[in-house]
Amino acid sequence: VLRGSAVQKHAPRASRCCRDDHAQPTEAERQVWEKVNEVLREAVHVLEDLQSYSGAGEAIRQAIQHPNEDRMQEKAWSAVRPLVFKLKKFYEFSLKLEGALHGLLRFLTSTRCSPTQHLEQEQALARQFAEILHFTLRFDELKMTNPAIQNDFSYYRRTLSRMRINKVSSEEESEVNNELANRMSLFYANATPMLKTLSDATTKFVSENADLPLENTTDCLSTMASVCKVMLETPEYRKRFASEDTVLFCLRVMVGVIILYDYVHPAGAFIKSSKIDMKGCIKVLREQQPNSVEGLLNALRYTTKHLNDETTSKQIKSMLQAN
Repeated sequence: VLRGSAVQKHAPRASRCCRDDHAQPTEAERQVWEKVNEVLREAVHVLEDLQSYSGAGEAIRQAIQHPNEDRMQEKAWSAVRPLVFKLKKFYEFSLKLEGALHGLLRFLTSTRCSPTQHLEQEQALARQFAEILHFTLRFDELKMTNPAIQNDFSYYRRTLSRMRINKVSSEEESEVNNELANRMSLFYANATPMLKTLSDATTKFVSENADLPLENTTDCLSTMASVCKVMLETPEYRKRFASEDTVLFCLRVMVGVIILYDYVHPAGAFIKSSKIDMKGCIKVLREQQPNSVEGLLNALRYTTKHLNDETTSKQIKSMLQAN
């Protein structure tokens, strides 16, 4: 895996996964690329819908305060229903994302070549992997700052339950049956639901492909983290970024692959012998505007698996402590 000067040498070429929106797939990549591209096109609309998600808080409050007023109950129900169908769409999209990730990992971790060669030769797929990570971190940032999501869904479930008790038929039950509602409830109860989906999907990929050396997956992830770190901390490379949005994109990708690595590597990302330079990555995050990276630092603090292990140095824990 890339270390020191080797990372410096390969970073400009491999880093196109962060910078190049127009990397074209080779014939060998095309089938996987097209499937993932469909998912990524939908991802744009999912983020737009989540960004504009304002919730039905006021209608729900009024319904709770006036439990005997049918008009208030109907108004709240009418406000919540379309929102829950949006939440269902987001949840179903997470399953598509899992499928897309498996397709990419199969290609990028194959034994055909080294992780660096994969990133250099299959830039279109590496870029898509980066875009999935970017989407995931962005989705979770938006979800974490929107309490209306869980409030709306809780109210919907309570109302549906009351309808069942009162034997009021509801077409919504066929749309979101009890089993689906339970799965959605578990999904949204997680602080970072999309990241959990990806972490579980990566772990599942490793267990389902036991014939593939684990290092193929962990080296792919650590190489991407190393390349992102070098691009962000080296002025000569960083100035090639088109805008601050590209910087944020690269930061999200770096944090995303660290978290996936921490889940699939038996000892995690924080041990001394880790192939990811965690101190360097945290330093890069700390050097950004605090308001732009607080969500990413929180993702490392609260959604990694091994940060609180005894094998994690006090220095790393101290670097990640909230200000």
